[in-house]
Amino acid sequence: MKQNYSTVNEFILVGFMDHPELQVPLFILFLVIYITTLVGNIGIILLTLVDAQLHTPMYFFLRNLSVIDIGYSTAIAPMLLTTFVAENASISFTGCTVQFFFFCLFVTTEGCLLAVMAYDRYTAICNPLLYFAVMSNKLCIILVVVAYACGFASSTVHTIFIFSLSFCSSNVINHFFCDVPPMLKLSCSDTHVTHTVHFILSTAIALTTFLIILVSYVAIGFAILQIHSVQGRFKAFSTCASHLTAVTIFFGTIIFMYIRPSSSSPMQQDKIVSVFYTLLISFLNPLIYSLRNKDVKNAVSRMLDKMMFLK
Repeated sequence: MKQNYSTVNEFILVGFMDHPELQVPLFILFLVIYITTLVGNIGIILLTLVDAQLHTPMYFFLRNLSVIDIGYSTAIAPMLLTTFVAENASISFTGCTVQFFFFCLFVTTEGCLLAVMAYDRYTAICNPLLYFAVMSNKLCIILVVVAYACGFASSTVHTIFIFSLSFCSSNVINHFFCDVPPMLKLSCSDTHVTHTVHFILSTAIALTTFLIILVSYVAIGFAILQIHSVQGRFKAFSTCASHLTAVTIFFGTIIFMYIRPSSSSPMQQDKIVSVFYTLLISFLNPLIYSLRNKDVKNAVSRMLDKMMFLK
């Protein structure tokens, strides 16, 4: 069994310190993004809980998506903000392990949940008469539990392999959080097996979830084409537009970042892409599902009307 000969007790996160003139603007920007992310996702959670018309499988999954977005943005944002205000933003070895575990857990679960939501949209459009019979409360709960279980299993394997490596030279992570590429570069032990496991597992999960989404949307596309009225086609497509936008943004950045044979791209480029999928996706999801979703906008209007009536 591989043992951990690490003599490193803590790591120093470089963050974006190579651009000191941008520290204050970036701190303000990321703070605003994080606060907006929390407010937006908490708003989605509360809205889908209190509005009876949103008590459907689609919004049950959306509520869980918001929980996940809060989870993995919270795993990253506080430490990122610290790198702007602390001269040496340090994180303990244990803290780094915990941060990586929860980030990996939530980001993998989000990918699986997006696949579940694609199946939900497929059922709603291709089998509308059987939708509520197929997407029962029991099945919805099972699908969410399976998504979390996949995230937990993946995160556990990644964490064990990454943090069983030896870190015995430098403890400076050229990144703003404990991610796979900078950790592999920092290790002074042989990372071939770890890199291989990471690549195979990440590829398997990403491709499986992506294929589920692709097949679901191909079937949805054929079903929409069989609808004769333009209004009917538009209504059917509009129910998928928000989810399809979220899928494109999420998988586009994840595949670019992780599904690569080697991490040969510049670390600065990796940092920029990482900002996008660690913070901006969880920031954009509430906007995507509110601005492009008639049901959510109507629910917001009903809630505001109630608040005005109570006054």
